[in-house]
Amino acid sequence: MLRLSELKLSLDHSEEDLQEAICRRLRIPPTALRSHRLVKRSVDARRRGAIALVYSLDLELDLDTVSRKRLERRFADDPHLRPTPDERYRFVARVAANDRPAQRPVVVGAGPCGYFAALLLAQMGLRPLLLERGKAVKERSADTFGFWKGRQPFDPESNAQFGEGGAGTFSDGKLYSQVSEPAAYGRKVLEELVAAGAHEEILTLHRPHIGTFKLATVVRGLRKRIEDLGGTVRFGARVERLLRETDADGNGQLRGLVLADGEVIASEHMVLAIGHSARDTFAMLRESGVELESKPFAVGLRIEHPQALIDRGRWGAAAGHPRLGPAEYKLVHHGAHGRDVYSFCMCPGGLVVGATSENGCVVTNGMSQHSRNERNANSALVVTITTADVEPYGEGPGDPLAGVAFQQHWERRAFLAGGGDYRAPAQWLEDFLQRRPSSAEAKVGVNPSYLPGVRLGSLEGCLPQPVLEAIRQALPAFERRIPGYTGTGVLLTGVETRTSSPVRIPRDPATRQSRNTRGLYPAGEGAGYAGGILSAAIDGIQVAEALALNLLHPPLQGARDGSACGPA
Repeated sequence: MLRLSELKLSLDHSEEDLQEAICRRLRIPPTALRSHRLVKRSVDARRRGAIALVYSLDLELDLDTVSRKRLERRFADDPHLRPTPDERYRFVARVAANDRPAQRPVVVGAGPCGYFAALLLAQMGLRPLLLERGKAVKERSADTFGFWKGRQPFDPESNAQFGEGGAGTFSDGKLYSQVSEPAAYGRKVLEELVAAGAHEEILTLHRPHIGTFKLATVVRGLRKRIEDLGGTVRFGARVERLLRETDADGNGQLRGLVLADGEVIASEHMVLAIGHSARDTFAMLRESGVELESKPFAVGLRIEHPQALIDRGRWGAAAGHPRLGPAEYKLVHHGAHGRDVYSFCMCPGGLVVGATSENGCVVTNGMSQHSRNERNANSALVVTITTADVEPYGEGPGDPLAGVAFQQHWERRAFLAGGGDYRAPAQWLEDFLQRRPSSAEAKVGVNPSYLPGVRLGSLEGCLPQPVLEAIRQALPAFERRIPGYTGTGVLLTGVETRTSSPVRIPRDPATRQSRNTRGLYPAGEGAGYAGGILSAAIDGIQVAEALALNLLHPPLQGARDGSACGPA
């Protein structure tokens, strides 16, 4: 089998055109091509007048027709033609019942990181106990949509941040990452998601997504797989305190944890897969003596356009082509004073939604269904925030939770600017550029999609002035990239503050344990080691591997390099 990449064809190509292009690229007769399998498909839109589809394919050739020497020459000539790589994931062998440790490993948090850590531990026969402070996804969805639509009050324990599936459940469900990881990990995640109910197209699309409603089905599927393998998933189980023994140097050993209802669970191996919004848990960790540090993040606003405008700006005359779907974009502007402005979590054909996890705060996020068929496109426009920026908001010099205090301050300002009833403050972009408040007069363009609703006015005072000015400076550059981006009827909604965790829990790079607490494995987005569904899931798998290597008998430790691998 061979892998051929970077094969470009026009939007309207046929299957015959594809096969002819393969044979032409390899310089082989059609009879030599036995079969081809799609590995990845992406879109090259760098030239709006000549948009192309780009394929990676696995090929099976008839070696009676094509000589090996001829193929070797083609390898030398074409850097995009190589033997098909082995992308199978190999994990530590399944542990027999009589070899299981007395204590079950504990996983805290049922987001993508926690679920994939628990899934891998369950596949190894270690029967993990997974604890989630929020509700199961069905009940959580009812609470969240009920709040958005004004049918029920906000619930701090069941919302767009807390509950089964994590923050990604109410998002576009994007499954791509800028983090470079071994292909086997990413493939493992995608295959498990398909097995849990995701559409098979995520295996081949260059920028795959699942969509909010489908994500609810998928997380239930992951839960069932964990439970079928002997794991246990508990909801409404918030960790209140760690049981941690400390030596004279301040280093500790995890001994267990205490839940909010007073239950004590003994555990010397715990994956801490909390999300970026578990602020009370960060405070608890600091009080328990676990090492924390502040880290940079980003804040900004949500911008909404008519999806048709983005389609025209990205695809040109090809807008609306069935092979393209709704257009996405990724924009970056390197501004003055070292502040970068960039688009984040762009949601084609989506909605802007309320994503707070605390009373008296307003937070925005974007989400899309699998179809991405809403009228508006939305994205966050965010600006980098440094640890120096947040220092004044902390309790003193070096406060690792200063970034949390910074976020809370501006979320409360946005709550008041929105009217104090969880509506979000919003402003037409042309008014934002002219520094004048927006009125409720009708505009051509978007209808605000934010749930629970917006209050038009001014966004001044909802974010630090340098952040607002950086966005103003970036917008003309974005207009040059996408014509119409700053036109009439474009809406800004505040505030976007939960782009990533403002805290990192330092860990040993080899053992992946907390730097000062043995047995505690910080993981995923909340711990500062991931930035989305895919990277969080990969980190969960890798942390589970490390935990198993530290927990299991030494003979199994060689399994990490594949010497003792086997199916679950």
